[in-house]
Amino acid sequence: MKILIAAGGTGGHIYPGIAVAKEIMRRGADSEVLFVGTARGLETRIVPDNGFQLSLINSAGLKSVGILGILKGLLILPKSFLEARRLIKSFKPDVVVGAGGYVSGPVLFMASLMRIPTLVMDSNALPGFTNRRLARFVDKAALTFEEAMPFFGKKGIVTGNPVRQEFFEIEPKVRNEKTNLLIFGGSQGARAINNAMTDALEHLQNFKDKLQITHQTGEFDFDKVAEIYRRAGMATADVRPYISNMVEEFAKTDLIICRAGATTCAEVAAAGRAAIMIPLPTAADDHQRKNAEAMQNSGAARMLLQRDLNGETLGREIIDLINKPEKISAMETAAKKLARKDAAERTVDLIEELSVVRS
Repeated sequence: MKILIAAGGTGGHIYPGIAVAKEIMRRGADSEVLFVGTARGLETRIVPDNGFQLSLINSAGLKSVGILGILKGLLILPKSFLEARRLIKSFKPDVVVGAGGYVSGPVLFMASLMRIPTLVMDSNALPGFTNRRLARFVDKAALTFEEAMPFFGKKGIVTGNPVRQEFFEIEPKVRNEKTNLLIFGGSQGARAINNAMTDALEHLQNFKDKLQITHQTGEFDFDKVAEIYRRAGMATADVRPYISNMVEEFAKTDLIICRAGATTCAEVAAAGRAAIMIPLPTAADDHQRKNAEAMQNSGAARMLLQRDLNGETLGREIIDLINKPEKISAMETAAKKLARKDAAERTVDLIEELSVVRS
């Protein structure tokens, strides 16, 4: 098969596409997968790091960008359509997949007009703005939640959120004298989490010999956060602006502090890791809170709302779990039970069905 995958912006859009791409190649080494994104998203780093080719087009969002942003997006749109059409004609894909991000809009729309089979992937209970607009044009929709089905009707199939196989292969964590903490606020960092964690360091002074911390800060906060760790006497903390191999970090960690995006939740479950989840309060329809509540209700995570987040509350949660490692073990077991190992396989099944229809 020749598959074109449109995915851009954040890791939450790109990594499910990577999981699907790897499953396609696992089934047939002679298949070809080409990603398409923009020059501004994390796809320029993530896609090549995972061994796939990436083509770039011009595209811009039309949602939550203000009047000037909307005008700019509308002016770019004709160019987006032309570039998407040119790329599709050149690559000649059997199926075009939209894994998320505004780049999916022009690519899937043009593929539909060119009568090439299309599949949209959506990991949220309320589909994103672009995917809601694409619903009438695409042939199939691979969904994570039943709640998203009404937006796609008979085109929708609940497959689960595809997660890279490497997360499922992570071994159970063996406890030792140090608790490994992994902190990240999404692929671009989160200032609220960065600030709370650095404020929590004063509450963790008596435990610094029992902690090994890895903290992804994002580019903007890196220098400040690294300096605070140094001043707090935690020079051994591994502070980075970006973590390229998150699978490796998950394997080493005992406890994760993170947001509650759909992809993050799916990766935490696949790896069987305990988490303190801090939902992004501005997420559409508060969907991250719903995700975190589901993880908490299953025993896989603890939820700490951002309005309650500060150094003291975060430090208290961390100390409680350090002192009671059996709670971490119970959370790991609960997380693993939530994993859907066949999500990427079921999504590729749909792609193969569409490919057969085209042939």
